[in-house]
Parts: sequence; C-alpha cells; structure tokens
Amino acid sequence: MSRLPTVFVSHGSPMLALGAGETGYAWRKLAESLPKPRAVVVFSAHWSSPLPAVGAAAQHGTIHDFYGFPAPLYDVRYDTQGEPALAQRLAQGLQDAGWPARIDVERGLDHGAWVPLKDMYPQADVPVVPVSINNRQSPAWHYQLGHALAPLLDDDVLLLASGSLTHNLYEIEPGRDGETPPPYVTAFQDWFHAKLTAGDLPALLDYRRQAPDAERAHPTQEHLLPLFVALGAAGANPDVTRHFDKVTERILAMDVYGFSAR
Repeated sequence: MSRLPTVFVSHGSPMLALGAGETGYAWRKLAESLPKPRAVVVFSAHWSSPLPAVGAAAQHGTIHDFYGFPAPLYDVRYDTQGEPALAQRLAQGLQDAGWPARIDVERGLDHGAWVPLKDMYPQADVPVVPVSINNRQSPAWHYQLGHALAPLLDDDVLLLASGSLTHNLYEIEPGRDGETPPPYVTAFQDWFHAKLTAGDLPALLDYRRQAPDAERAHPTQEHLLPLFVALGAAGANPDVTRHFDKVTERILAMDVYGFSAR
C-alpha cells in the first residue's frame, strides 16, 4: 500500500465528545477516505515533556484532563489498546537518531487525542501510541522531530497531530458557532493555508513573527506545535489538502490538514 498521509486536526473543546457536529463529520469522512491504519501515532497539544516520551501502555485509559464541564462529559470513555512493540521501536529509533526519547508505560489518552479519535475510529479498534511534544521548544524543533520519526513509521501507521489552528481561550465564546469570527482568526487561517500550499517552510517556521496577529491567535503556542510534527513527517514539499476550515466558539479555527509525501 502507499504511505498514509500525516494528519493535523484541530480538536476544539472537550464538549465535542458529546457531539462534534460538522467537525466530527469532517473527522469521520477523513478517516473513511483513508485505508484503515494498523495503528495511530498521536501527538497531542496536551502532553508536553522535556524529552520526547512515547506511550507504551498495552491498554490506554481515558484521561479527563479538564474541569468545569457538565457531568456527562466525564462519563465518556475511549479506552483503546496500545501497541507496546511499536512504541519501543519508535523510542529506540529516535534514540538512534540522536533524540533522547523515553518510554512511558502509564500514560493514557488525553482529550486532545481521544476526542477526535472517538469520531475517526468509533469502535476503538485501532491501537494508539501517544508521543509527547515539548511546549518550550520551537516549531523548527517539532518539524525536525517529525522528520526523524518519518522513516520509523510503517506505511500502514497513521501519524495524527492534534492541536488547534487558532487557540486564544481568553476570547472564546461558547455556543457562538456559525457566527462571523473576528478578522484576525480568518487572516491567520488564510496566511497559514497560503504558506502551506506554497511550501514556504521558512515562513511557517517563523510564523510567530510573520503571520498576522500570531500572538493573538496563539498566546501560547502548544496547540500549533503538533502541526509542525505532521508537516516534518511528510517530507519535503508534501501535497497539502485542507479538509475542513470552520470556526467554533467564535475564535477556534478547526482546520484539518492532510500532508502527503511526494
């Protein structure tokens, strides 16, 4: 089979676990358009560690890493198998490539991982290997991490990066879906889409200075860093497909991208 694309999804509010609407439909259609993977390697904005950590649990618990939401949300579970052998191989391969990766046998799946996976693979029948980001490192660091990981991924393993194309929780307005977002949100979306499709990697890695209202779109950048892992793992000048670009809660750009190696 040909190699699966790498995928970036914007995971939005944890409330999407109770009904993801158009976003969930986009996640499902994307998964249905791809060959079913043997396993998913997922990078979530909600797992950060100083060194790359690879989750090697045989069975993943559901981490409800949020507070202040309705009680039914805490009853939602997505308990799926891990793939310890793949996790060990990825960690060893990263170490051999000069990345001091470590194994974590206790880590489950945080909502950045399980909320989109719940719609993509609702039967929870695809093993998952979570890998951490480092929210103190740069986009270039994460791009290189993806680049180092690429040769370690089999063709039937999907790399899923989960974050958000815009993520300013100071301005979030729950329930205001479908309304016109502030201009900075669409300007940031448009800039990123233009640079991704043009293959302008230097601009993308320097987005903090070059993208319009970058610091307003991302007061902290952990929700954008997974995108650079997916981009790096796709190789030089990948084909870029945007599968979804709606905005929820007025300021969360829910863009979904696929990156296919040429």
